[in-house]
Amino acid sequence: MTYASDHKICIAPMMQYTDMHDRYLLRLISKKVYLYTEMVTTGAILYGKCFHQLEYNPQEHPVALQLGGSDIKDLTECSKISEDYGYDEINLNVGCPSDRVQKGRFGACLMLEPEHVADCLSSMQNTVSVPVSIKCRLGVDDHEDYEFLFNFVNTIKQSGIDNFIIHARNGILKGLSPRQNRHIPPIKYDYVYKLKKDFPELNIIINGGIKSIEESKQHLQQVDGVMIGRAAYENPFLIKDIDSEIYDLEYIKKSKKIILNQYLDYVDEKIAEGHEVSRMMKHLFGLSRGDRFAKTFRLKILEIIKLGEIKSQRKDLEDLLFY
Repeated sequence: MTYASDHKICIAPMMQYTDMHDRYLLRLISKKVYLYTEMVTTGAILYGKCFHQLEYNPQEHPVALQLGGSDIKDLTECSKISEDYGYDEINLNVGCPSDRVQKGRFGACLMLEPEHVADCLSSMQNTVSVPVSIKCRLGVDDHEDYEFLFNFVNTIKQSGIDNFIIHARNGILKGLSPRQNRHIPPIKYDYVYKLKKDFPELNIIINGGIKSIEESKQHLQQVDGVMIGRAAYENPFLIKDIDSEIYDLEYIKKSKKIILNQYLDYVDEKIAEGHEVSRMMKHLFGLSRGDRFAKTFRLKILEIIKLGEIKSQRKDLEDLLFY
């Protein structure tokens, strides 16, 4: 299996952020990072018929679809649908702590039902030929000792999967919002490191609070892969040197201005197909991160969103970028 080397650097699935347009932008910057969709619920696919959520650009590969759900039959059916769409991997969300997700009996609350999760993953994997993975937390609520995590992983691996993405914080199901759950529970990278030592045969990818290539390199000395979240969304050029520094590819200098114009060409094409300008343009906010005219750049994007027209503003946007 090539999973570990393929997944040295991943971009986390983030609701309302990592849609097909954001993933296209990230792929313009890096050819190697492994991309993940937003979480898509089984109900949305099977009953809501929200097939637009499964749409992606062929340039995005490798790209994984993250599913949210707990019904074995539904997860199995959606895994097959996802594979038929051409996704390279199916990931099960067992880490989201939101109230809405808990009411649907999926996300982090499923860590309290490891045998059921193992059954779900086993059925999913037996149905598709692409890899199946899990994204979870260290634990939930007061289940915060390493033994809980060890027992959970030990149970899950009986399903036959060996790809684990671990957000190195506990999930607090009551009293904290999803946003607070990303910051308040203490981060425990050492738990994930120990997990790799205890289960050397598993592919362990670490997630949570990682903000740079240098941090990623340090983690890669202990685990198989690193998943970067909001840092990459808020500053997409963070990943510009990953192909050369992590994957040892020939260094290709990337210009923000070139990336901008390539993405705007894409936006023009998608507008013609009926996609919303606002949904596509919002992903550019972070492209000017650290630049002298970053605020003006963001205001210009807001103006474009309001007007719904790009052509007359394109040169102005380019001139506001540093290079």
